Amino acid sequence: MHETGLVRELVRRIAHAVHEAGANGVSDVHVWMGALVPFSLEHFREHFEEEVRGTPVEGAALHIESSDDIDDTNAQHVILKRISLRVPPDEQDGP
Repeated sequence: MHETGLVRELVRRIAHAVHEAGANGVSDVHVWMGALVPFSLEHFREHFEEEVRGTPVEGAALHIESSDDIDDTNAQHVILKRISLRVPPDEQDGP
């Protein structure tokens, strides 16, 4: 299934960003889906929920923006627009 590989790679990229930033996890993931992506938003969401289990992305809210423009140069793509990281509090700040 193409969508499984696509979502798995997306989650891998997000988890890498979490690690690189020294974050605790992710609170929000924002993606854009082109009009010609060959699966539904609901199907994408289901795969996302499966793939994030046991990763730093688990528990993140998925926000999907979709396009109806079949002439958009990215009409066949899913694009990661933004993630919101959960960053640990600075230890110097105290409780």
